[in-house]
Amino acid sequence: MANLKEVRNRIASVISTQQITKAMKMVSAAKLRRAQDAIVMMRPYASKLRDIMENISGTLEGGVGGELTKVRPVQKVLIVAVNSNRGLCGAFNATIIRTVNRLIREDYSAQAKEGNVKVLCIGKKASDFFNKHKNLYAGNHNEVYANLTFDNVAAVADTIMKEFSEGVYDRVDVVYNQFKNAAVQYVQHEQMLPVSPPVKKGTEKNAVNDYIFEPGKEELVLELLPKSVRIQLFKAVLDSHASEHGARMTAMSKATDNAGDLLKDLRLSYNKARQAAITGEILEIVAGAEALNG
Repeated sequence: MANLKEVRNRIASVISTQQITKAMKMVSAAKLRRAQDAIVMMRPYASKLRDIMENISGTLEGGVGGELTKVRPVQKVLIVAVNSNRGLCGAFNATIIRTVNRLIREDYSAQAKEGNVKVLCIGKKASDFFNKHKNLYAGNHNEVYANLTFDNVAAVADTIMKEFSEGVYDRVDVVYNQFKNAAVQYVQHEQMLPVSPPVKKGTEKNAVNDYIFEPGKEELVLELLPKSVRIQLFKAVLDSHASEHGARMTAMSKATDNAGDLLKDLRLSYNKARQAAITGEILEIVAGAEALNG
């Protein structure tokens, strides 16, 4: 059994750690509310805009949609990995890295063998990992979290669209955590470019709808398609941001609870060690008294 000093030191260490995890839980809970409000307000707009653009792209003829709807043989791929700049949030970051690696290994293995798969990171944790693999790393935009606004994320989307239009990449995917609640996040893999028309499934009615255009289809499509891509990426970053705080709040809550359980065990061990020490001292006194009397 550990001596009293060792147990006291461990108790003090666990109490200090528990205070930190409890404070981090409270901070993440406060940030989660703002992040959750942002993504909840963004989702209906982003979803409807994407549906409209997918339906419109299904009616385009002769390349009206420009380069963003042009489907080319997939030879060069860019994967945008969205995670966080910080850790201590459970498996939040690891799942994104694992999903990206699985995509490279299974879906884009042929392109990867040719060195034509690149990973663009939004979040320091993914950046730190893929920076070790120079053949995959395409840079990072970790700075967007310093000031998470639509304009900053739109600038990243504009760069991606420019490279796609110039033929640097034939397909762009985005991988991120979709926020459901503080305890649950789902990893999402979406095609970002080219903007594709809806797919007709089974006997379902074709999803393409008729729209009345004013001033005209070309002008509207060329204006709205880039905006749709910017909104899609912004939604992914907002989803990831809310998911990060939810995952961290949950992880820190569990860590705080575990610290409490550990403290109970340590205090029990301390009391046992203290009782054993007192009992030993009493026995020594009794033995000494008997020796004097004898």
